[in-house]
Amino acid sequence: MTTNDLPVAFDLHPDVASALKEGRPVVALESTIITHGMPFPQNLEMATMVEGVIADGGAVPATIAVIDGRVKVGLTENEREQLAQIKSARKVSRADLAFAISEGESAGTTVAATMMIAEMAGIRVFATGGIGGVHKGASESFDISADLMELGRTSVIVVAAGAKAILDIPKTLEVLETQGVPVVGYQTDAMPAFWSRESGLDAPLRVDTAEAIAAFQQQRDRLSVDGGMLVANPIPHESEIPQAEMNTYIEAAQADMERECVSGKDVTPYLLGRIVELTQGRSLTSNIALVKNNAKLAAAIAQHLV
Repeated sequence: MTTNDLPVAFDLHPDVASALKEGRPVVALESTIITHGMPFPQNLEMATMVEGVIADGGAVPATIAVIDGRVKVGLTENEREQLAQIKSARKVSRADLAFAISEGESAGTTVAATMMIAEMAGIRVFATGGIGGVHKGASESFDISADLMELGRTSVIVVAAGAKAILDIPKTLEVLETQGVPVVGYQTDAMPAFWSRESGLDAPLRVDTAEAIAAFQQQRDRLSVDGGMLVANPIPHESEIPQAEMNTYIEAAQADMERECVSGKDVTPYLLGRIVELTQGRSLTSNIALVKNNAKLAAAIAQHLV
């Protein structure tokens, strides 16, 4: 699909449209980190900062969101501020993206929805914090993120600090393997765990440069291999919270969640928010650092794909 063939509900920011037309690098960003990740004005500051990292890396940032029933691929300053202050925004994935558009709602896009929209717009690289995955206790709850299936079907490179550490990472890797998704450790043999550089698991593949990641994707294109790629980029050393320490906070947050009977789409926002409280803000500081780190790598990959 070309930008001229996009659905009528899509609005491309002029900078994004011109970059795509001219073959310049573009990096997609999700918007649930704005609508559900942190309160205003910290969410606005975070979004602006990450877009700046991508621009400094030589790529055009394209934050993706739904505002008043319009899919925005790249936000103006006013749109970014508007989204950051909406308190009732929906959190949309593949299942309810069209619903939010048809109802004229505003929504933050998850990894899955952002990948869908990015591919429609012709954006090949997407930076986020961590992907969703198999939740702990999924054998009873069947709570498995649509992000994993989207990675199996949508041809976008996703740069993340692994899966969110609140998840069952071994089972998440198994599902990704079943979906045929290459999981690449960036400059590491260990699978990162969001706030921590190591999860205790091996990364299935390893690549050490942005150029090599782009070359890997270009070879997949030549072979007509569908689906995405997950680039697992460890949080910087100075910003990590070691896994053993993080596990104590995660277990406490899980216990609180079960007592309060939180379920469905509320699980991840609840756990992340509760962990911020338990770590006295350290997890939020780490989260910001890893998102910036992922944005920087994504911009470098995008440079080599054009």
